[in-house]
Amino acid sequence: MDSDSDRFSSSTALGTVGARGPGRVLTAMDRLERWSALDGAVDAVQRVVHALPAGQVRDALHGRWLGHPVHPLLVQVPIGSWLSAAVLDLLPGDRRTSATALVGVGLGAAAPAAVAGWVDWAELQRQQMRVGLVHAAANAAGVALYAASFLARVRGRTALGKVLGFAGLTVVGVGGAVGGHLAYRQASGANHAEAVPHQVPDGWQDVADHDSLPVDRPVRRYVGDVPVVAVRASDGAVHVLADVCSHLGGPLSEGTVSDGCVQCPWHGSRFRLDDGWNVRGPATAPQPAFDTRTVDGRVQARIRREGPAVRRRA
Repeated sequence: MDSDSDRFSSSTALGTVGARGPGRVLTAMDRLERWSALDGAVDAVQRVVHALPAGQVRDALHGRWLGHPVHPLLVQVPIGSWLSAAVLDLLPGDRRTSATALVGVGLGAAAPAAVAGWVDWAELQRQQMRVGLVHAAANAAGVALYAASFLARVRGRTALGKVLGFAGLTVVGVGGAVGGHLAYRQASGANHAEAVPHQVPDGWQDVADHDSLPVDRPVRRYVGDVPVVAVRASDGAVHVLADVCSHLGGPLSEGTVSDGCVQCPWHGSRFRLDDGWNVRGPATAPQPAFDTRTVDGRVQARIRREGPAVRRRA
């Protein structure tokens, strides 16, 4: 009975502590978001990244072809290789050749993962970029330690190579924790329009008076309580998409329209008006699109449940 009471008191105390607010780790991460001293470095690195090849190469690095950022996929190879090398280093017996090979594989795979990460990072918000810069710095330090570990191993200094490898794994782990904050707490790679189909009312909803919509200029209207961007084409057809950009939530209604697409004013993602397809990144997800009709001069919209790829195959 006493032990049950002690466990209840302990869990209650832990719950009380948790309810007081963020702990030390989360407090440090929140401070990192506000660390304006990093802004000079952020601006300098962003200029370098923006000088990288544009167009399809940049979109491929963003992961537009995959439907979500490609960076998290690419980092599995170096992390998996280095973790496997660490396991071999801890096991008895002579596994030096295998461990060295795994460290080398990780080093080779780190480069494309880093490039993809930098391309994504350069299109983030300021607070996200500060956290991302620390994430990248930790990963770069980890790569440097693993490079030193690889050199030590091939030169026969296995013990030193192991120490450097474990140090590198620790630093990469810290970088991964910071990256987790960036991805999940700050939602840097999430689809920011994913909730729209679940928030709008079912069926046809009144949007606007047809003649009140300007031609070839995006304007904000609402379907229920959900903001949408409405564009009236020169032929009178009205296109309606979710207004919140899938990339980072930018207002498409403040963007521009050209060649049948609306462009986000924040980071330049382009979405096809007739079905919401993301024809250019950094957005990796399409915009939720609406079917439209005009009844007695009023534009009505209904959420389109199937995606653009399904509609085009049909």
